Amino acid sequence: MKNSSPQTEQHVRPITKLFKAFAGLLLTVVYTKVFDLKKFKGKRIALVGPAESALNTGKGDYIDGFDIVIRINKSWLVVQSAKFQRDIGAKIDILFHCFFENEYSGGGQLDFKTYDDLGVKYVINPRFTMDGLRVIFNFYKKYLSTRKTHVLPFKFYRNLQRDFGKYRPTTGYAALYAILRSEFEELYLTGFTFFRTGYAPGYRDEMREKEQAQKYLKKMDIHNSDLEYEHFKKLLNRYKHKKIVLDPELKKILLSDTR
Repeated sequence: MKNSSPQTEQHVRPITKLFKAFAGLLLTVVYTKVFDLKKFKGKRIALVGPAESALNTGKGDYIDGFDIVIRINKSWLVVQSAKFQRDIGAKIDILFHCFFENEYSGGGQLDFKTYDDLGVKYVINPRFTMDGLRVIFNFYKKYLSTRKTHVLPFKFYRNLQRDFGKYRPTTGYAALYAILRSEFEELYLTGFTFFRTGYAPGYRDEMREKEQAQKYLKKMDIHNSDLEYEHFKKLLNRYKHKKIVLDPELKKILLSDTR
């Protein structure tokens, strides 16, 4: 049997790339769905962010008792560590993920096998934009997966983005905005400090101090945590009639801001 010539191999690679690109595009069209925000209506929701303020609270069972528990990007890695479950629980119903798989600035590997084991029902990349759809396409092209992924409604995300100018809302803020604008019954919010504290252990250990996190954010120049914080305060005031419970650290941040 003759071995394949180098010329033949060079022809195979472009064909394989073309096939994966075509298959990835088809899978993106078929399996990317718009998330229905009505799923939040009448629900008790816990949104757990990656800040260290979610720790040392003993709220794990309390969080797991909510109808829907939502986590962000690599937070599922922290959940897998039993030593933190006393504080942040183990339940994950929805994972908001930026679909950038790098460990340093992204959301980590998109691991649907583990998500199934953890009970994740929906994985949402909030960005219904060309850039957001492009990273979803890259996922399908890379893995040729038939798993459903979700985006927020187009007009809804456009309204969110409009308030940020050149900046892109963080995945965590997009999740927070989506819940606050929904008809939930109750919201418990923890692990959000708008970069006024560092990350929780196991999330981004190179940014455990707030100065490190703020330096990273400034260097990236993609997100603006101060702008997100100001918009969050406006939303909190707009929906003050709703039942919204904040963790002690976020309460302290808001209180110090009003003095």
